[in-house]
Amino acid sequence: MKYLGSHVGLSAPDYLLGSVFQAEQWGETAFMCYTGAPQNSRRVPLEKLKISEADAASSLSRVIHAPYIVNLADPKGEDKLKIGKKTVENELIRAQAMSGVCLVLHPGASLGAEFEESALALCRCLEEVALGKDYPPIAIETMAGKGSEIGKTLEEVAFILNNCRVPLKVCLDTCHLHDGGYDLSDPGFLDEVDRVIGLDKVACVHLNDSKNPRGAHKDRHENLGYGAIGFDNLLRIARDPRLDELPIILETPYWNGEAPYAMEIKMLREGAFVDWR
Repeated sequence: MKYLGSHVGLSAPDYLLGSVFQAEQWGETAFMCYTGAPQNSRRVPLEKLKISEADAASSLSRVIHAPYIVNLADPKGEDKLKIGKKTVENELIRAQAMSGVCLVLHPGASLGAEFEESALALCRCLEEVALGKDYPPIAIETMAGKGSEIGKTLEEVAFILNNCRVPLKVCLDTCHLHDGGYDLSDPGFLDEVDRVIGLDKVACVHLNDSKNPRGAHKDRHENLGYGAIGFDNLLRIARDPRLDELPIILETPYWNGEAPYAMEIKMLREGAFVDWR
């Protein structure tokens, strides 16, 4: 666990410099942020984000997350696809300027189309945006399968990677995988990821417990050790040496208005669950 951190905010007046200071306060060696509000594509200009100051202050590994409103998997939504492509391109430019190791992207929802048609629509959009460009890699996030989300199985994610000419990566989200039906108590789970996708394609991990039983397809994150996955299973994944060079990012919920990340990172590093709630 060389690169362990959490989702941190990016807000005025210090923006990325403030993100760095917050991550360091929680004892992190990596962090993830959005380049603006995740619910929209309105963005503060790069020159205001204090990027050079953040670079001078810290070398923490940075993961950038695209806004989750983007849907490039609806083959019938031409206007939304056009807006979505522009948004992803802008986020790639911003991720590059912010030295992001990757841009995490939700693969989107089919909204009634067949999976392959939706997946190919996503692939063609990403090719239009990123093919031949020197952007940070796009990491397709594994999803829980709410509604018509695609990317809810390893095989669906593999299909996207194998049918896009852009060299895509993957973000493994443990809550999403559990809610999608995978048994993370199985010591061979990462072997399955390696067989279906290839661990060399994984760019980062979102390490979250889940409020739901396995296969619920609901996507509700829980604090480590308080959910249905369990601390020991999450610790085993985080400590797998095959993931040692990857950012491991917590997106667990605040408790009583307080961030849990300093405590959860301490538990992971020490290898022992503490009942802190």
